[in-house]
Amino acid sequence: MSYQLTFTSSIPVVASYYEAEYILIAEPSAEAREMIMAEKYFFHQDYQDDSALTTKPFIKVACFNAREEMEDTIIRWMHRIVSMQESFEVMLNNYSGFPPHTIYARVQFTEPFKKLATQFSAIDQYLLSNGCKPLSFSKHPHVTIARKLHERVYEKAMLDYSQRSFFASFYVNELVLLKRRSENEPYRQVYKFGLTPVQHPLYD
Repeated sequence: MSYQLTFTSSIPVVASYYEAEYILIAEPSAEAREMIMAEKYFFHQDYQDDSALTTKPFIKVACFNAREEMEDTIIRWMHRIVSMQESFEVMLNNYSGFPPHTIYARVQFTEPFKKLATQFSAIDQYLLSNGCKPLSFSKHPHVTIARKLHERVYEKAMLDYSQRSFFASFYVNELVLLKRRSENEPYRQVYKFGLTPVQHPLYD
């Protein structure tokens, strides 16, 4: 799931009985983001596809629906869980795709994301006990290059990108929680969760 990111200041919590959509993401560093956006621009130039430019680089960690009056509790639990996890390195290595519509940069080692998924069982239970669906975790963490492609465009691009190479790396030091109240509005930032800093070998 990719989307057009629109960041605003934290939005106030308003009691409601309908479910808002939430997504927890990891964002690339400025350097990695620049490299990814260059790849998205090349895709736009080669295939005249606007989605490559209208979707910003991110990695989806999890998504869920919840009533807005549950938000404070979910944020407290997420803060506690994420703050106990160490920051980690993400390596993007070459390309892959989701037939028949999405081309993406592949996350090479997904273990840190799998580890995060195992820590959210309490939030799952909270969602279920309140009549909501459980958290949905990304089984294939990735950074989207282009999405919602026509099948013929996807097939041509996949043939091309399977022969290309790409590499970028960055450290994930925080996760960002976004939400929207309907499909007709952009996601907005709710909270940032900092991971426990670790000494990066690159800077020893």
